[in-house]
Amino acid sequence: MNFIIEDKGRYTLVTSKAEKLDTTCAPELKSELVYLNKTGVRNAIIDLSATRYCDSSGLSALLVANRLCKSVGGSLVVCGLQEPVQKLVQISQLESVLSITPTVAEAVDLLYMEEIEKDVNKPS
Repeated sequence: MNFIIEDKGRYTLVTSKAEKLDTTCAPELKSELVYLNKTGVRNAIIDLSATRYCDSSGLSALLVANRLCKSVGGSLVVCGLQEPVQKLVQISQLESVLSITPTVAEAVDLLYMEEIEKDVNKPS
């Protein structure tokens, strides 16, 4: 198992234990995220602090996760990007698509802020 899934109530934390998020384990991440989506998870945080390498299939898994969360009115936050992964995200121009924070704590804060904004902006 390359990923630890923890239900934290208002969000689910997915912690990567994989050193490389590539074609060998990205499909596992995608299937975990699809399963979470089907079971009603709206908000997810993916902690990649243990992941030192990512390829296009890894980025694809993150984009799938982002789309799945948004499709149910939720949010995805990716955190803990190491420099090589951060550079790939920048080269791919995905920092405008993905919500990225340095730490899990900041990711939690961002999710809660987004939830509050959604509640405030709801038509009454």
